[in-house]
Amino acid sequence: MNSRSKYKTKQREILIDYFKSVSGVHITAGDVCEHFREQGIEIGKSTIYRQLESLVNEGIINKYIVDVNSPACFEYVGEESHSHEGECVHCKCEKCGRLIHLHCHEIEELMGHLLSEHRFRMDPKRTVFYGLCEDCQ
Repeated sequence: MNSRSKYKTKQREILIDYFKSVSGVHITAGDVCEHFREQGIEIGKSTIYRQLESLVNEGIINKYIVDVNSPACFEYVGEESHSHEGECVHCKCEKCGRLIHLHCHEIEELMGHLLSEHRFRMDPKRTVFYGLCEDCQ
């Protein structure tokens, strides 16, 4: 059992290292599987999914569910600090599918307004604005 525990730890380290290398980028579980397959690293899909959920629960990566037609995205947020520099919402281009982080004080003000005036707490990890990105306009 001890060697099995070390194996899982090694897989976890490889996964974290990968996320560090693509910090700031949204990655799907499929992207992770493809990356390791291309690198010749054998990690099963179920192991990857299990490790991703574990890292989400620990606050090391964030999970974003954009819509029912898109796979969940994951993003590295760090091991030391389990928070972004403020909350963010996302913008999704309806033409190319690009997902953009939107850090904006005015969005934070909107969130505060919704809470104080309408008693509605917006979930920034699940909030997506749809439109066209700069390149597709």
